[in-house]
Amino acid sequence: MKKVITFIMAGGKGERLWPLTRDRAKPAVPFGGIYRIVDFTLSNCINSGLRRIYVLTQYKSISLHRHIRMGWSIFSSELGEFVELLPAQQRVGDSWYLGTADAIYQNIYTIEMEKPDEVLILAGDHVYKMNYYQMIDFHRSIDADLTVGVVEVDKGKSPQLGVVEVDKTGKVKGFEEKPKKPKTILNEPDKIYASMGIYVFKCKALEEQLTLDAHSTSSEHDFGKNILPSMIKQGYKVAAYNFKDENKKEAMYWRDIGTMDAYHEANMDLVQVEPTFNLYDKEWPIRTYQEQYPPAKTVFSGEEVAGRVGLVLDSLVASGSIVSGGKVQRSVLSPNVRINSFSEIYDSILMEGVNVGRYAKVKRAIVDKDVDIPVGTVIGYDPEEDKKRFFVTESGITVVAKGTHIK
Repeated sequence: MKKVITFIMAGGKGERLWPLTRDRAKPAVPFGGIYRIVDFTLSNCINSGLRRIYVLTQYKSISLHRHIRMGWSIFSSELGEFVELLPAQQRVGDSWYLGTADAIYQNIYTIEMEKPDEVLILAGDHVYKMNYYQMIDFHRSIDADLTVGVVEVDKGKSPQLGVVEVDKTGKVKGFEEKPKKPKTILNEPDKIYASMGIYVFKCKALEEQLTLDAHSTSSEHDFGKNILPSMIKQGYKVAAYNFKDENKKEAMYWRDIGTMDAYHEANMDLVQVEPTFNLYDKEWPIRTYQEQYPPAKTVFSGEEVAGRVGLVLDSLVASGSIVSGGKVQRSVLSPNVRINSFSEIYDSILMEGVNVGRYAKVKRAIVDKDVDIPVGTVIGYDPEEDKKRFFVTESGITVVAKGTHIK
């Protein structure tokens, strides 16, 4: 795999995940208690044997840089392995990254320096398990110029996704961005091929297309919108690779958790008795960085006081968290969370450093880092009242931004 270099696109704003992306890039958003979203793409790389990785960053990247520096410095430079951060630097002009294709073009010198046979380009903001080596092997076996990773999803989700049109031979015929009337899979009128944001290029073809695109005044400099259609028009061999899941579950799992409701739903899946996404597979481990916290703890004082229980049911509880006389059910507690006596937490995500005061009640909420919920506060029970203080999604999920001071 030394003939392959990998670029992970991790500069996205994630505007639909605001206010979680108010202070961080989308790939740096916490997920599942201890992880960041980018950890899943990086773990796929490691598990696939890919160890020459560039991470392209731009938007509010400080926490993302810190996380990768502290949690992913596991490579041996003596063996030619690396994970390197490539923030926008205006190397080829006066602009920052203008799109996914422009981001690679502005770092084309790294491709020229490494001289790979293939370049693998990944999105850093999706949750899934995939062996990229198998896709690269497929790409080589058919001698494609570009191979696009696709996943079968319901037709109704097309307005949120890029849709790839594929003929019966597996050749890509077209691409549409978030169409209301998408081209469906042959003989499956209710299914579409969604682009996974995964591309394997022959190095020469990529360099040619990036240079051509960079000099176009009408291009948006995006792989899906511009590079892919251009290569199809020019007669390049563009193929589709159907997603092969390493999750070892009956249903395939690939999530673009690009909205707050989707983010909440994906986290809540993890606390089910049989979660769709498997975090416990030792053959496909998910790595991350964690600070040194003591073990999680529950406290029941032994006093015969109604409601003072120190109880956790169907939940994920990270290290350093203390449930002292409160009740937590179907929720995700990140590191160093404190749940005080007589408080109740249901169907919620509490991020690092959240403190829930006595008698507080939280339901169907996402509470970002370092929020102190005062004694007796009620969140998630009255959407109209919550809208006066917090952000509330269409489905009624209440979101409390990082560091919010609650009176």
